[in-house]
Amino acid sequence: MDSSGTDSAKELHVGFDLSTEEEYATQSKLLKEFVNIPSIDKAWIFNSDSGPQAMFAMSQANLLANKRRKFMLSGHISKESNQSVNFHWAPFPIEMTGASAFVPSPSGLKLLVIRNPENDSPTKFEIWSSSQLEKEFHIPQKVHGSVYVDGWFEGISWNSDETCVAYVAEEPSRPKPTFDHLGYYKKENSLDKDIGSWKGQGDWEEEWGEAYAGKRQPALFVIDVESGEVEQIKGVPRSISVGQVVWSPKINGSAQYLVFAAWLGDKRKFGIKYCYNRPCSLYAIKFTGVSSGSDEPKDDANQAFPIHNLTKSISSGFSPRFSKDGKFLLFLSAKTAVDSGAHWATESLHKIDWPSDGKFTESVNIVNVTQVVNCPEDGCFPGLYVTGLLSDPWLSDGQTLMLSSYWRSCRAILSVNLLSGEVSRVSPSDSDYSWSVLALDGDDIVAVSSSPVSVPEIKFGKKVLDPAGKPSWQWSNLQKPIFKCSDKVTSGLLPLQFKILKVPISNVSECLTEGAKKPIEAIYVSSSKAKESGKCDPLVVVIHGGPHSVAPCSFSKELAYLSSIGNSLLIVNYRGSLGFGEDALQSLPGKVGSQDVKDVLSAVDHAIAMGLADPSRITVLGGSHGGFLTTHLIGQAPDKFVAAAARNPVCNIASMVGITDIPDWCFFEAYGDQTHYTEAPSPEDMSRFHQMSPIAHISKVKTPTLFLLGTQDLRVPISNGFQYVRALKAKGVEVKVFVFPNDNHPLDRPQTDYESFLNIAVWFNKYCKL
Repeated sequence: MDSSGTDSAKELHVGFDLSTEEEYATQSKLLKEFVNIPSIDKAWIFNSDSGPQAMFAMSQANLLANKRRKFMLSGHISKESNQSVNFHWAPFPIEMTGASAFVPSPSGLKLLVIRNPENDSPTKFEIWSSSQLEKEFHIPQKVHGSVYVDGWFEGISWNSDETCVAYVAEEPSRPKPTFDHLGYYKKENSLDKDIGSWKGQGDWEEEWGEAYAGKRQPALFVIDVESGEVEQIKGVPRSISVGQVVWSPKINGSAQYLVFAAWLGDKRKFGIKYCYNRPCSLYAIKFTGVSSGSDEPKDDANQAFPIHNLTKSISSGFSPRFSKDGKFLLFLSAKTAVDSGAHWATESLHKIDWPSDGKFTESVNIVNVTQVVNCPEDGCFPGLYVTGLLSDPWLSDGQTLMLSSYWRSCRAILSVNLLSGEVSRVSPSDSDYSWSVLALDGDDIVAVSSSPVSVPEIKFGKKVLDPAGKPSWQWSNLQKPIFKCSDKVTSGLLPLQFKILKVPISNVSECLTEGAKKPIEAIYVSSSKAKESGKCDPLVVVIHGGPHSVAPCSFSKELAYLSSIGNSLLIVNYRGSLGFGEDALQSLPGKVGSQDVKDVLSAVDHAIAMGLADPSRITVLGGSHGGFLTTHLIGQAPDKFVAAAARNPVCNIASMVGITDIPDWCFFEAYGDQTHYTEAPSPEDMSRFHQMSPIAHISKVKTPTLFLLGTQDLRVPISNGFQYVRALKAKGVEVKVFVFPNDNHPLDRPQTDYESFLNIAVWFNKYCKL
């Protein structure tokens, strides 16, 4: 199936009977209502003469264009005398057509808009004031390629006086050989006309894997926002790929530095998306200004300064942030992931003293702010699992950091004291909703909260002090919510409810660590209508990927849609998931396809025993490692599920290891450590990979299965799914396959996401007879 939007309804539904056609028509209308719900991407708060101003970056699916529509919504924050808070929204949002990123300056008086090219055209930088476009600069490809805006290498940072912006962009492509119309090589300075000539391929350069097609060498640049002059920062070796740049504070007239994270990529660039186990360091390099381009260069301009590795003694350092007073550089570390081999694991927080004179010593003292938590006590802090930090994450005291982190099956807002290391839960501890901090208004918090059955809502947390002077936050809803769902969505969500189930594990043994013996969690979503009727709705078992990821208690448009049409959900966080401590997470490697399968089956049996599921109407859905478990389950428990759906599943590790962008994942999850990794797997390795793969159980499979595969997937290449599909077809199992030629691993382009869940709903309904 082509995901470009050119398929007609007839082409889409080839092979379906009239009743299925009618169901497609009905379901597509409802799904469209859910898909239309916008998402909040980022937010900023600025102080103005009229009080605090909020600005939200949002996005919404544009099905016809098969892209995300980006827009901004702004509003004035008013704090009433009765302690209530109101956001006075602008009449309409402003669409940012063609914008790849927009970043307000620290004062909020300027807005940088970056428009990346889709071909060989220049990258556009626009500087907007409150009333007009002030500057526009076109940066040609010979200076740099696209700016990185993906949230991993991304680092777009204004300096404090708002004269320069540092950012990360693709280094210019290396020159390629040119041949004339006769096929003769043309010398570089040849004066011959270009008619009939062509560019040769040149040397192959490794890319950064899944989601980074064409991305080879992220490099560091600074643009002067007055003149438009751009300079690549010299002194940064090509052996490292840079990202997440920030400016050091200006202290006592000392030199200003650019601080950034960097990953080694000189030998092999393993896939980096979703993989925190890639060694990285924080570096600093002096900056004196952008060259004016005149014949008389500025002092020190264009010269290469020494580059300082600030985190030599630790295997991982990223997300650098300076304290408000500029005395400390704080950063996150995924050293547990790097040192163990897990692609994501419990993180830690660290700080170093920033030299006020700008002079660095050979050895930098790294201080631990938070430690890794191995076995958290019930209700206690389970460790840090942070996807990123705010650009300005500090309260007014300058030593309290606000962040969002997974806390078991939820996402919570936490405060961390930079000096003492004390971690406190700021979002309500009695809430099973997921909370994320969006921006800070002094000591008050603008956050977003949602659940599997409720759309995201903006929350305002007002700081209050108890008699002992200890802070807490009083949370309130906005009088005017940011989302206005359609009546169909509202009525579909109204009867839904959810709860988090504690599921005892089935394979407790003496060799397990204490943290790995504790119950797992599963989020159960159901309808009150089913309870009133005394019957169970069909149950969809939902399994997250990774395996070291987590399915939080937050709103998912796609899963909410499945719930609204009469399905219950059982969303399982098996051991190996984030948010439950390091012991439980590290208990899975070496046991994939066994321990995780047992955990999911334990959750299903627990739901059946509680009377929450009808054993004759259970389906299973998962993607990536969740697809690995889906195809394992229909092989190891062939009578458990009446239908299955797998999105880019890992079906055969043995055939995946040689073509994936993360071959180290195959070894680590199969063996449980990093020592076995090799670029040339042995016959013994291949045998182990096969034994631990779903394809080893294919002779027992009889469950009708829907496959959704992306041709551009570099993580689990499409051949992996096709091998399994063809084996199922050969033994007569009912299979349906949808292929999306322009999609990669997440299958998240708007049309693909829409068509995928429409087909999943119809497929499950066919076998559960809703």
